[in-house]
Parts: sequence; C-alpha cells; structure tokens
Amino acid sequence: MDYTQINFLGWLCGILAAILIGMGKTGLSGAGNLAILLMAILFGGKPSTGIILPMLCMADIFAVLYYHRHAEWKYIFKLLPWALAGLLIALIIGKYISDHTFKTMIGIIVLASVVLMFWQDFHKEKLQMPAKRWYSPVFGVSGGFATMIGNAAGPIMAIYLQSMRLPKNSYIGTGAWFFLIINYAKVPLQVIFWKNITWSSFSFNLMLLPAIALGAYLGVKLVNLLPEKAYRIFILVSTGISALFLL
Repeated sequence: MDYTQINFLGWLCGILAAILIGMGKTGLSGAGNLAILLMAILFGGKPSTGIILPMLCMADIFAVLYYHRHAEWKYIFKLLPWALAGLLIALIIGKYISDHTFKTMIGIIVLASVVLMFWQDFHKEKLQMPAKRWYSPVFGVSGGFATMIGNAAGPIMAIYLQSMRLPKNSYIGTGAWFFLIINYAKVPLQVIFWKNITWSSFSFNLMLLPAIALGAYLGVKLVNLLPEKAYRIFILVSTGISALFLL
C-alpha cells in the first residue's frame, strides 16, 4: 500500500479507526471492532490486517503503561502457547485464500464476536470457570486464530478473562499484556509470510499515532463519564451492521 495514494475518505477512516483503537484499548471495549471493519471495507481483507496491526501494537503500549501492574501472569502463561498455535493455523490458512474469502471470514468472526459480547453483557453473573483441561486450549487457539485472521480476538479473550472472576483492574491489565505479546508476535509473521506490512503502510501508521494517543486518552476519560451500557450497545450494533457489508 502506498499511503501517498490514499484519498481524503481513506485518511478520514484511518483517523477515526485510530481513535477507536485507542479508546478500545483503554476502557471502551468494542470500539476496536468497528475500526477493524472500517479498514477492511476500505482496504480489503488481508491488506487491512497489515494496516491495523501496527496501530494495535502502538495502542497496546498505552494500555500496558496505564494498567501494567495489575496483570495476572498465570492466566497469560496458560493462554499463550495455545494462542500461538492458533496464529500458526491462521497463518497457513490465510496464505491460500482469496481476499473476498478473507473479508468474509473477518465479517463472520466479528459478527460472532458481537454475539459473544452481547452474551457476556447479559450473563456476567452466570460465567463460571470450568475445571476442564480443554478450557484454556479452546479459548487460546480460538483467540489466536481470530486475532491473526481479523485482529478480532478481543471478545473471545473477554469471555475467558471474565470467567476467571478477575477484579476490574486485573482484568484490564491481564488483557493488555496478553495482547501486547500476541500482537508483537504477529508482526514478523505478517511481514515475512503475508507481506502486508511495508515501510509505506507503516509510515501511514506512524502518521496516525497522535490519533491513537488521543483515543487512548479519551478512552480513560470517557469511560467514567459516558453511560457504558448505552455506548456499548451502540458500538455493538454499528459493528454488527458494518460486518454485514463484508458478507
């Protein structure tokens, strides 16, 4: 992608996506899904994952800086090996599918994520951690696959971490560290195998860094001001509608 060829609409969507990603990483969960879909519609399925990933990596730093002391590392270590396996499965599959199929897969994953997030909202008090050996592997592989194909593992990890009954700050801090590690692990894979991160696309990402920082700041501030439930419903509904365009 040559960022110098991006038109006004592209820059507008890029700035909006960067703000949403920053907000999503620092408290306003669900905002990142809409950013992922905006970029997929604008740039295509596989190319968009290469544009979004460095933006997520930048936003992960803000999240870790703010919540780093609250991580529960035992849960991260349980998930990481399985999430890396999910990355490799998606890497192999993604290399051989068309962009149309890629966009369809992103749309399906995001729609499934929206359903999961609605389920989480209405069944929080019923979430239990199953004492089964398959529990962490299933969530780890699913999350790794979803994040590699469409950067859309947030809701899957939210369900897993909520089921662990973590306090609010521990929940955010654990997720922040997990995604920082997994997103940075994805960078060389996409550079070498998918070749959808280039110096030109990264230059585009760097120009959006102020918007990511603004979004991170707004996420911290607005989460205490806005009615979280109403905002979350708006994000989920708009994300679901956007996902339908990819299908």
